Amino acid sequence: MKFPELTSCTVAVMGLGYVGLPIAIELSKSKKCLLTGELLQRRIIGFDVNKDRLKELNNFYDRTNEVSKNDFNEAKDLIFTNEISLLSDADVFIITVPTPIDSLKRPDLSALKKASKTVSLALCAMKNKEEFIDKKNTPIIIYESTVYPGATEEVCIPILEESGLALNSPEQGKGFCCGYSPERINPGDKEHKLTTITKVTSGSNSEAANWVDNFYGSIIQAGTYKAKSIKVAEAAKVIENTQRDLNIALVNEFSMIFRKMEIDTLDVLDAARSKWNFLDFRPGLVGGHCIGVDPYYLTYKSEQLGYSPQVVLAGRRMNDGMSDWIIEQLLIEMSKRGLTIGGNKVLILGLSFKENCPDLRNTKVADLVNSLAKYSIVTDLIDNYVDPQEAKEIYNINVLKDFHPEKKYSVVIAAVRHQNFVDLPVLKWKAVLEKDGFIIDLKGYVPRELNPIRI
Repeated sequence: MKFPELTSCTVAVMGLGYVGLPIAIELSKSKKCLLTGELLQRRIIGFDVNKDRLKELNNFYDRTNEVSKNDFNEAKDLIFTNEISLLSDADVFIITVPTPIDSLKRPDLSALKKASKTVSLALCAMKNKEEFIDKKNTPIIIYESTVYPGATEEVCIPILEESGLALNSPEQGKGFCCGYSPERINPGDKEHKLTTITKVTSGSNSEAANWVDNFYGSIIQAGTYKAKSIKVAEAAKVIENTQRDLNIALVNEFSMIFRKMEIDTLDVLDAARSKWNFLDFRPGLVGGHCIGVDPYYLTYKSEQLGYSPQVVLAGRRMNDGMSDWIIEQLLIEMSKRGLTIGGNKVLILGLSFKENCPDLRNTKVADLVNSLAKYSIVTDLIDNYVDPQEAKEIYNINVLKDFHPEKKYSVVIAAVRHQNFVDLPVLKWKAVLEKDGFIIDLKGYVPRELNPIRI
């Protein structure tokens, strides 16, 4: 098989969110290949169906805060477009679209299927081009979206083959190859970035696997790990986050037990952490696009095959029920202090699913807001990282950017560990609390002298 030129191929990145945009930017930077020392001169097509997103990117603005203006300035030969006709110029396609779960907690592969169909149309147009017939390169389609083991081969490849090209066809100009390299982007993390995280790679045959591994190896400083197969790479992705989900579920249960024992859970964890092999996990809400979602991809496929997971789903039930338990503790404490429930005011600090980033996907803080509303409790929410319009559209939540100078609250819930909340002085915390008010600290950053209820 003749594959695209490693250093000068044209790459179409499908989906320009938290995953796709950093990849498109990094691939377009003019630098030397880490494997050969040759200059990388790739043409990058950043494709997205969201016109507003494209307008922002063309103005060097990234609402996810994953890419800086300096990164945009370093990008060479990169375009952002929603023109499908331009995709037929690509040799390589990287698909990075969202793969969430639906209301029944089943995999929602609709965006993945649409992206695969779009690439299929591009392949169909490509195979009829004279230059494609002359080059006779085998196109490479690489998936990075999280899926259950087997999804690339069972769902995506049949759609790609609608183009008239066949997977792994040895006849030049008649086939394509696939790869799977699971994304490991950690939103808001400025230390662990695309190039500093080991990249798992795989391919639909040994030749494709080697090409995909070298492709990522050309830019990934941390190196690559070539998995035995696409299914292995898919499975590695879902268990990475399933393992984290289960460990968090365990400490969430610890928190429930220690609360009854009147022991501070974080104090217990600090003591246990003194043992060299203790795993450092903290209790709390589990949202986001990975940890709270990926386990359902694994259990979905498992149940299709006749096995009903016990431990994995138990962890999911524990973490999905954490919001209700927190509200229960809040109501118990209000009752102890003689505070009326209905009509009282609660301030929540933070809406995004994790600290120092604007990511609202699957945030469980929204569950807290909805639960409080059921008790006629008035809620204000502050988060200067998130887009208020997006919060209103997705969750129907009004987000404030700062504290009201005169408002006081019966309860303050420290829900997200944004740095601006961590830096709040003690006097500021006291200023927003009513006389008999209290603080519930979900992230362990409220000063201890304020006697917060630490979950």
